[in-house]
Order: sequence, then C-alpha cells, then structure tokens
Amino acid sequence: MTRTLLVVAGTVSLGLGVVGIFVPVLPTTPFLLLSAACYARSSRRLHDWLLSRPRLGAYIRRYREGLGIPLGTKLFTVALLWATIGFSVLVAAESAWLRVLLVVIAAAVTVHVLTRPTFKS
Repeated sequence: MTRTLLVVAGTVSLGLGVVGIFVPVLPTTPFLLLSAACYARSSRRLHDWLLSRPRLGAYIRRYREGLGIPLGTKLFTVALLWATIGFSVLVAAESAWLRVLLVVIAAAVTVHVLTRPTFKS
C-alpha cells in the first residue's frame, strides 16, 4: 500500500513539476525532487527512468549535487515569469491587492532563481 501511494505521489508530483516548467508561479524543482524521492523509495525502475530522462534527470542530478541551474534556464524562467505575471497584472487582475501580491510573488521567485548557483557546463 505504501509503495503504491509513493508511486502515485511521485507521478502526480512529476506532472506538477512538468507543468511548472511552463507555468511560472508553479515551482518545478521541488516537485521534481519530490518525484525522485518518492520513486527512490517505491520503484527503482521509475527512479532510474526519471533520472535517465535527458532534461529532467540531468536537472535533478545537478540540483542534488549543488551544481545549480544553467544560465539559459534561469534567464528563460525569469523572462517567462515576468511576462506572464506582467500580463496578469496589466490585463487579468482587477484588484490592487492582487496586483501587488502577484508582483511580490514574482519578485520572490526571481530572487530565489537568481540566487541559486549557476551551472557551468
């Protein structure tokens, strides 16, 4: 039962992590790390599969080893973050408190991303 729950949690987490690649407010790294941890405790096959993925596996390994995030990924993340938050603030958000909240979230995520080590290949 525990193994099945961990596989389900890992799969849901992986899905959220992949969605987080495209949705700036949804964090990618914690979900990918959670997926790897769940798979490591439940299914060696799924863990090996995840870490063998060219992009995701390398990303997880680099982060675990403290090597950081590639510069291009950082720049893309911050640009996409501000583009989507900017659109939301200018077009979608109707209340001032929501606009302020979105800008604060974007600023906090930007600081987080830019303060992670930069991976140099």
